[in-house]
Amino acid sequence: MFRYTNIEGGNGLPKCSSFFLSTKFYLLLCKNTITTASIKKLKSLSNMKNVQLAFFVLCFSSIMFGQTPKKITKTDLEWQQSLSEMEYFVLRQKGTERAFTGLYDKHYKTGTYACAGCDTALFDSATKFNSYSGWPSFDAYIQQNVLEIQDNSHGMQRVEVLCAVCDSHLGHVFNDGPKETTGKRYCINSAALQFHEKK
Repeated sequence: MFRYTNIEGGNGLPKCSSFFLSTKFYLLLCKNTITTASIKKLKSLSNMKNVQLAFFVLCFSSIMFGQTPKKITKTDLEWQQSLSEMEYFVLRQKGTERAFTGLYDKHYKTGTYACAGCDTALFDSATKFNSYSGWPSFDAYIQQNVLEIQDNSHGMQRVEVLCAVCDSHLGHVFNDGPKETTGKRYCINSAALQFHEKK
């Protein structure tokens, strides 16, 4: 992974040409969880003494990984009026469409799959694979735009997948995905998605 060598230049500022992120530092950046506490911890772990480094880290995190998406909220009536019957059933009532009936089950064009409720980009077509389950399957999602929460409904213990912007139900994630990538299978309802083809 990444590591750092000498972080101070002649003027006391971080020397970017010799600055490399440590493994723990890199993981924090990927999760966009840089906080004052984590900066102090990382400075302690790696003897980072420059205050300017914290500023560099925050800027790098914001530029590379973006900010947490702003929430979209609607009343139940507004959702019913803006969605089709099947979209409302899946997105707002946490329903599941029948296997092999969805529009995007065997859809493999190049582009981005977005939330049918708010058009937030959720999955890149490069992460889609044929799981033979009857539902669109992905091995990764677009950072910051998807949430995973525990779901104990129907007498089962599963992990539910939600849109991070409008909290709409998308599907569930399982640990039987491609082992050569993430090992995850994000099993998503077609009705929860809309596709934007890459031109």
